[in-house]
Amino acid sequence: MAKINFGGVEENVVTREEFPLEKALETLKDETIAVIGYGVQGPGQSLNLRDNGFRVIVGQRKGTKSWDKAVADGWVPGETLFEIEEAAQRGTIIQYLLSDAGQIAVWPTIKKHLTPGKALYFSHGFGITYKDRTGIVPPADVDVILIAPKGSGTSLRRMFLQGRGLNSSYAVFQDATGRAMDRVIALGIGVGSGYLFETDFQREVYSDLTGERGTLMGAIQGIFAAQYDTLRAHGHTPSEAFNETIEELTQSLMPLVAENGMDWMYANCSTTAQRGALDWWKRFRDATKPVFEELYESVRSGNEAQISIDANSKPDYRTKLNEELREMRESEMWQAGAVVRKLRPENN
Repeated sequence: MAKINFGGVEENVVTREEFPLEKALETLKDETIAVIGYGVQGPGQSLNLRDNGFRVIVGQRKGTKSWDKAVADGWVPGETLFEIEEAAQRGTIIQYLLSDAGQIAVWPTIKKHLTPGKALYFSHGFGITYKDRTGIVPPADVDVILIAPKGSGTSLRRMFLQGRGLNSSYAVFQDATGRAMDRVIALGIGVGSGYLFETDFQREVYSDLTGERGTLMGAIQGIFAAQYDTLRAHGHTPSEAFNETIEELTQSLMPLVAENGMDWMYANCSTTAQRGALDWWKRFRDATKPVFEELYESVRSGNEAQISIDANSKPDYRTKLNEELREMRESEMWQAGAVVRKLRPENN
């Protein structure tokens, strides 16, 4: 574990050089990793662990689309693919990767198989941080650990296949065996992390819920819509509005920011773009900062958690979700986006 300076702040970071895959495999050589859930994170993490040589099984409800996907991905019923309860019984490390609402519903089944010495693994601090609302309180004689990849399971898998890694945070909530830290770092390397940075369950969920509602998804969609609608209202065509709002950002500029940073991007654009961006960025910061403060307080108070628990537990949740997504998908902006994507050179 190394101390890395981030703008004057030291953080604990683990790289694949100091904790190579061979060490991770040796650390977990006697473990059976049971990945519970095959939805958002389950496929990427389990497949990466399997390809890296760990002993992995998957637990999923039979007869679901996720069960069929697991079979299509090479998991064999009765050998490496089981019903949730059997997988939990077999595993020495239980990776609890169901949705937050799913974790609440299945917790009584999982808890009875958390025998002494096992490890309970999360990729989100939600269930533990909001335990008063979720009812997820692990026994005192098991390790409770977290690896949270900073991206979707799809991205984790895609980058793994490209020989790259997606950065992840790690945390130990409960060390019952004295091996929790070794276990969590080994798992972080095993699932395909680029590097690992330290957090705790509370900080992970606070930053994650803020990020999802903010710049990662909620705020970016809102900003896209505001600029697109402004351009359209002033007579710009859908193609022009979409290209200037989204296509140029995602296809040209953000890859350069990812590679070199925003200052490099500013330094390598036109002087007119530089001047305008420098003049306006603080106005956007000042306009949105109060919204982010309100959002963070809603996360910290548990209000966002309760909204999610209430909404996601309703029997018509999926129907309402699909309707909201359909409304977005069928908006003019994203209909224009579908056409623009088809016109990209790689698709012709």
